Amino acid sequence: MSVVDAVERLVAPILRDLDLELYDLDFGGGKLSVTVERAGGDAPAGAIDLDTIALVTRLLGRELDHADPIPGRYHLEVSSPGLERTLRTPAHFRRAVGESVAVRTVGGAEDQRRANGELLAADDDGITVRDGDTGREQRIAYTDVERARTVFAWGPAPKPGKAGGRNTRRARREDAAEPAEVKHT
Repeated sequence: MSVVDAVERLVAPILRDLDLELYDLDFGGGKLSVTVERAGGDAPAGAIDLDTIALVTRLLGRELDHADPIPGRYHLEVSSPGLERTLRTPAHFRRAVGESVAVRTVGGAEDQRRANGELLAADDDGITVRDGDTGREQRIAYTDVERARTVFAWGPAPKPGKAGGRNTRRARREDAAEPAEVKHT
C-alpha cells in the first residue's frame, strides 16, 4: 500500500466526523500535503477557518504518529483549497465545470499551450474549455494537462475614465493609514 493510500485511510474518518471532505492529498519531498474542504465542496470561500485547519492538523498528526505509515521524517501541511483551486484529478475537474479555468498543456500537445476560459465538460478522458476571448471550444486530454487551476474573478473592471480622480486620491490616503485592529472571536 502506498503512503498516499495509507494516509487517505487514516484521514477519511477524521474528516467525516468533522463534516469535511478530502480535496487533495500529495506526498513528495518529505512533505505530506492534505487539502480539505467542507462536505459538498460548494461552501462559500473561507468556510474552513484556521481553527478547523488547526484541529485537523492536531487530530491527523496524532493519528499519523500512532499508525506511523510514513517512513522517516516528513512535514505535515493541512490547508483548504482556496479560491483558485489546483485541478489535478478528474474529480477536481468535474467539480469545477462551469467555472473559469486556466490550463497549461505539456509541450507537444495539439493547439496552443494555454487554455483560459469556462470549463464546459469533464469526463474520464479529458476536459472541454471554451476560450474566454474567442468562444472557441478546445478538447484537452488529461495526459496533455501540465497544470490547471480555477480562476477567481475579482469583480468588475473599473469604468473607463474613472481612474485618477479625487476619490482615487482619497482611497490612496485611506490605504496608507494604519490598519484597523482585528479582533478574532
